[in-house]
Amino acid sequence: MRQGGCMHAKDILIDGYGRIREEVHAVVEGLGPDELHARPGPGANSIAWLVWHLTRIQDDHIADAFGLEQVWLADGWEKRFGLGLRRRDTGFGHSPEQVAQVRVDSGDLLTGYYDAVHEQTLGALRSLAAKDLERIVDERWDPPVTLGVRLVSVLSDDLQHAGQAAYVRGLLQSASA
Repeated sequence: MRQGGCMHAKDILIDGYGRIREEVHAVVEGLGPDELHARPGPGANSIAWLVWHLTRIQDDHIADAFGLEQVWLADGWEKRFGLGLRRRDTGFGHSPEQVAQVRVDSGDLLTGYYDAVHEQTLGALRSLAAKDLERIVDERWDPPVTLGVRLVSVLSDDLQHAGQAAYVRGLLQSASA
């Protein structure tokens, strides 16, 4: 990891993505279907949806940036979840009705999918050289998005959604206390 006392950018990214995994596991641990699907308001997101969505975004964006197949499709997670959504749906722009479609029997399905995506992400990150972070991965933006910017963007988005899920969990726990 460290050479000559220096931490490399990929080590920082690996650490950051590891923190997402910790948060995902902590937020769903011990919750049953009722808690996973509870929504603090009519237009709010459930813990299940938030964790599924952050995982879908990471899966979609990392696969695209590194030229990989999405774990969702390659490893059969789409079929295991059986949500009735479009095959490549990531949850972006979901209506309250679509949020309600994201239902699971246990947190194990969510953490299992996240762990599979996390492993693919780690494999991609371990292969990075510093110069790779400057590679353009999305020309639809001005300025075009580099791999480094995309990786930090996904990290930030995932941590925000994990924090939202933790907040919903806290609301549920304080309401039942």
